[in-house]
Amino acid sequence: MRKSLQAALLAASLLASLAAPAFAADKPAAEASHGDYHLPPFPADAHAQQTARIDGRTLKYTATVGSLPVRDEKGNKVAEVVFTAYTMDGPGRPVTFALNGGPGAASVYLNLGAIGPKRVSFGEEGDNPSDPATLHDNPGSWLPFTDLVFIDPVGTGFSRALVDDKKATKLFYSTDADIKYLSRIVYDWLVEHGRLQSPKYLVGESYGGFRGPRITDYLQTRLGVAMKGVVLVSPYLDPAAFSDENVSPLPWMLTLPSIAAAHLEREHKLTPEAMAQVIEYTRGQYAVDLMRGRSDPQATARVVEKVTELTGLDPLFVRRSGGRIETQAYLREVYRAEGKLGSRYDSNVTAWDPFPYAPHQRTGDPILNGIIAPTTTAMVDFVTRTVGWKYSGRYNALSYEVNKLWHEDDDAIEGSVSQLRESVANDPGLRVLIAHGWDDLSCPFMASVLIVDQMPPMGDPTRVQVKNYPGGHMFYARPDSQAALLKDVKALYGVH
Repeated sequence: MRKSLQAALLAASLLASLAAPAFAADKPAAEASHGDYHLPPFPADAHAQQTARIDGRTLKYTATVGSLPVRDEKGNKVAEVVFTAYTMDGPGRPVTFALNGGPGAASVYLNLGAIGPKRVSFGEEGDNPSDPATLHDNPGSWLPFTDLVFIDPVGTGFSRALVDDKKATKLFYSTDADIKYLSRIVYDWLVEHGRLQSPKYLVGESYGGFRGPRITDYLQTRLGVAMKGVVLVSPYLDPAAFSDENVSPLPWMLTLPSIAAAHLEREHKLTPEAMAQVIEYTRGQYAVDLMRGRSDPQATARVVEKVTELTGLDPLFVRRSGGRIETQAYLREVYRAEGKLGSRYDSNVTAWDPFPYAPHQRTGDPILNGIIAPTTTAMVDFVTRTVGWKYSGRYNALSYEVNKLWHEDDDAIEGSVSQLRESVANDPGLRVLIAHGWDDLSCPFMASVLIVDQMPPMGDPTRVQVKNYPGGHMFYARPDSQAALLKDVKALYGVH
């Protein structure tokens, strides 16, 4: 049950203090040395004028793909971070910075799935990796009310380290270093583009949601840049909550409601009212009975009966699990009769199980396996052909190599809840929206519900809200859920 930080890949998601990165105008004039390799220089920033029909009007905007250098404390260039920006003319427009997670995920999922002006289909039941990766106008885009800057952390997308793996882990692939250099990338983009006075927002998905409060706090208190609002999409805020399942009821409390939501959806009964009852049971009688353990011989029987009702699983399976449903076992069990697997990122998205008789799941996740091809194809074609940023290096939508190199330190296990509280306390004008899909077992919504319910009101408890939508980790793949998210985000931005 215990989930390491690396297991939070995506959907969707951890020593050294870095000196200030130089601005993007400082482009490499010659080949960059990277260990035993010599990498061709990145091209200059490229721009393309585009249009999109969104919310009943035609938007004219500029798409820019470019890079920003990262330097170490001696001024040596140690990495180059690639960004994709969408900007429109107009006074006082906000700017929103977007990051995905992993660690090891590029920002393509938020860009071409959730909030950019164009999108490609992925992440829904019935989507195939070999389907045409065709971009079309995104009705859920935030571009009508904010400029957008998507950042690919080092080792993701086309962004690259210019040092060997050991040094890259020290400089980029750990909690503190990751937050510091990414915060400086935000700062440097603002300075270079003359946008320090613009209203500023941040959106992070999955491990990007882990990054979100920490980057907000670092920008606010160290670099002197304050966010007006933060949107955390399927965030991974408190890794420690998933540990100690042998004693604490908390790990089981976090995932049961999402399993129940998936069952309700299959029964066409998923409503906020139905989920309110599930939540109440989970943090009430379910928690109490789990804590009673063998001191109450009837506690386990009550748990098994109720969990069977909520999940629709075989009573024998639930009884043998003690009413504690391990997620990967559940994802095989619920579709075992069909020879399929459910996805950790949305258990109602399935794929065939190529090893149905193996004692454990031997293949990758149905959603993760299915989204790399369409997102990579669409993004590389957009960057190199449509925008004209000509680079032939490998594009990493999801880098398992970065994920393996990531240093999971004690700071990572502490999570980002403290920084969330401190950022909200420091700035009475800051507002935070935490958005989840009901069916997500990777970063379940119940964790955020409990986190926010334990926060002090700090004058106005509505400044931090949790909103839940049908779907999973990438619930925005569903048009109705994306539209509901857009409505809530407009309220955060004050858009009428």
